[in-house]
Amino acid sequence: MKRTDFFFDLPSERIAQEPCQRRDHARMLVLDRTANQFSDHHFFDLPRFLRAGDLLVMNNTKVFPARLVGVREGFPGKIEVFLIRELAPLQWEALVKPGRRLKPGTCLSFGETQLRAVVADYAPGGRRLIHFELSGDLFEVLDRVGQTPLPPYIRRTSAEAVRFDRETYQTVYARERGAVAAPTAGLHFTPEILHQLHENGIETAELTLHVGYGTFQPVEVEEIENHKLEGERYAVPRTTADRINAAKREGRRVIAVGTTSTRTLEAVALQAAVGETVAAGSGVTDLLITPGFRFQVLDGLITNFHLPCSSLLALVSAFGGYELVMNAYRHAVQAEYRFYSYGDCMLIV
Repeated sequence: MKRTDFFFDLPSERIAQEPCQRRDHARMLVLDRTANQFSDHHFFDLPRFLRAGDLLVMNNTKVFPARLVGVREGFPGKIEVFLIRELAPLQWEALVKPGRRLKPGTCLSFGETQLRAVVADYAPGGRRLIHFELSGDLFEVLDRVGQTPLPPYIRRTSAEAVRFDRETYQTVYARERGAVAAPTAGLHFTPEILHQLHENGIETAELTLHVGYGTFQPVEVEEIENHKLEGERYAVPRTTADRINAAKREGRRVIAVGTTSTRTLEAVALQAAVGETVAAGSGVTDLLITPGFRFQVLDGLITNFHLPCSSLLALVSAFGGYELVMNAYRHAVQAEYRFYSYGDCMLIV
């Protein structure tokens, strides 16, 4: 399919700049694939649409302050470093601005010299290899001097707003530090909703996929199947794999919270042994899911509203059905749903 098959007209005012005051008061569009219809609700209605025995699979990755603003030592002016991928202890691949000034050998300083680094080398795609000069725990220092790496369509101008995002741009069950973007479908959950689900006999399980910068990258090829995703690290614990395999054997529904959980589940399904649906383990996945993909794990999906012409919209269309999903998106625009990371969500069953 062509990337333009996933285009829809989205007014800029539909892009959410902040979350709902109460996470579970976000709107939720429920898509029924069997009836080929959708209806308007709120996220606090979620327990009504799930049944005892359903298994929700959540991504417990935790966003870390990957955006650093500092200076070139000995020069005026600000520089920005966006940490993309850890290559070795204290060595990272990063996006940098202004790139032409950050040549190998350049010394950098952040947080009034709390953290120092040197540009070690060039990397593909205009990136740089950054080596930090530090004897302690890098992540502890990043927590002090780094900023939450918000998507480019969320605009912030004040330090107060930056501090606000450090808490709100994180799921309530985030545990495993390593993501540069939140698994946004999970942002709607509250401890109260999770408690109610458990009281209703709905099970939960966790996996980890550290969301990378590739989630922000647009599809630039004409045929969306030719789009290349950057690899992202994942881990599926044995307990999670056992719960999923048991649910599938017993005919219970497995519902992924987010496209990141979806990609991880379907990736490990490709590695499963005979008699199992998914395999436990860890690794890197660059699985691209587009219409025509044969799902082996999913029976349902909770997901936010994604960008036009994006690989994430292609994934949602692959699971929900292209025509139903695109009609639902057009309805969401007309009904003034809020889009993207801090926006509203869909439940597809």
